Amino acid sequence: MGVTRDDEPWRWPDEVWRAHLDRVRAGRSLKPAAWPGGARVAVALSFDSDHETIPLRDGQTSPGQLAQGEYGARAGVPRILRLLERHGVPATFFMPAVSALAHPAEVRAYADAGHEVAAHGWIHERTTTLPANAERDLAARALDTLERLCGVRPVGIRTPSWDFSPDTLDIVRDLGLRYDSSLMADDDPYEILADGTPTGVVEIPVEWIRDDAPYFVMDRFGSARPYAMPRDVLKIWRDEFDGARAEGGLFQLTLHPHVIGHRSRMPIIDELLTHIRSHADVWYATHAQVAEYVRNS
Repeated sequence: MGVTRDDEPWRWPDEVWRAHLDRVRAGRSLKPAAWPGGARVAVALSFDSDHETIPLRDGQTSPGQLAQGEYGARAGVPRILRLLERHGVPATFFMPAVSALAHPAEVRAYADAGHEVAAHGWIHERTTTLPANAERDLAARALDTLERLCGVRPVGIRTPSWDFSPDTLDIVRDLGLRYDSSLMADDDPYEILADGTPTGVVEIPVEWIRDDAPYFVMDRFGSARPYAMPRDVLKIWRDEFDGARAEGGLFQLTLHPHVIGHRSRMPIIDELLTHIRSHADVWYATHAQVAEYVRNS
């Protein structure tokens, strides 16, 4: 429902603004009384393996633009997989289908190492700009592609735009996905409501605070410039983990191989995991494992 000059939000009757609020809403909290094994906190690491898909989505095909994304696959991912193996921590890799098609050995390596592979669109499309039939087709093809390449059908999705179109939730449900990780209504998992009705879809919330891109992305032709020192960001994420542990909640983190995978940035993930592992009451899980546990708690 668009807004015209004759339909400014301040003119909306109650039923209009309430309908916007209720279309996709946070329902009951799914934060459990305790995590598996009596753990005090759950840790769910995720990596959005976008690689070359962001410039491709925007029609930017120059070698320089594509190389910036290729770095994630060529240099970032191997460092990430080695670090996760050294710490013995599972992760969820949200991967656009085009990334997986361009790097099939990589997506198989995720699955072979025991990590989760989850959906992240076809070519990192802007979901909110698509007609319903195109969004549905791309999501379905992405799931089929990831299943074919890694042997496991994804059960979760993170929309490339970190947002829902008017059709996204229906598509997620129709495709049988068990969880989403794109919305920001809580720190801890919750059930998504559709027009006030429980859907059974688990939301594992994201937040820009717990994402590397806002701190470190560089766009030569745009306004984005790295503005934070890596160890300043480490302090934010460490405080986020400590707060989640104090509240008995979930610490979820979103990273990108082409962003975090650099030599000067990977050490902060190593230090963060060292800090987390200094606590004995931590449950390390994929997003799918978190969704399944909270659904059944």
